[in-house]
Amino acid sequence: MLSRDGITGVVCLAGSAVLLAATQGLPGPSLLVPVGPAFYPRIILGITAALSIALIVADLRAARRPRVSLAASSETVPIPPNYLLVCACFAVFGVYVAALPWLGFRISTLGFLVVLQAVMDPPRNAKRWLVVAGVALVTTVIAYFVFERYLLVLLPRGRWTDF
Repeated sequence: MLSRDGITGVVCLAGSAVLLAATQGLPGPSLLVPVGPAFYPRIILGITAALSIALIVADLRAARRPRVSLAASSETVPIPPNYLLVCACFAVFGVYVAALPWLGFRISTLGFLVVLQAVMDPPRNAKRWLVVAGVALVTTVIAYFVFERYLLVLLPRGRWTDF
C-alpha cells in the first residue's frame, strides 16, 4: 500500500508521461539551432519522471520496514509546521520578482539568494555569513553563465543598473 508520498510519485509520473507524449507533436529543430522546442521540456519532464520513480521506490522500501510508534519512541518528536517561514519565503520571492526589471538578473538573484538563505537558516556568526555570501555568489555566477552564455537565454537587465 502506498502512502501519500507514493501516491504523489504516481501522480507526478503519470503527469510527466502525459506531457512527454504531448511533446511528440512539437516541431523538430530548425537548421540554425541544434535543439528544437521539445528539447528542454523533455529534459525537465524526464527528470521529473525519474524523481517520481525514485519517490515511489523509496515509499515502497519504507513500507517494508517495521514502523515505530511515536509513543514507544521518546527520541522522535514531530516537528510542527512553520507557516510563518513559508509566508516569509513567498514574500522574499515576490520581492525578487518585483526587483528583476529594476535591478537585473545578476543583482536581484544575488540579493534573493542571500536573503532567502538568511531567512531559512539565520547565520549566527561572520563565518556563516561568508558561507551564505559565497554560496549566493557562486550560484548566481553559474546560473548566469549557463543561461546567458551557454543556453543563450536573454536574462533581464536592470533599468536602474543596466547590469
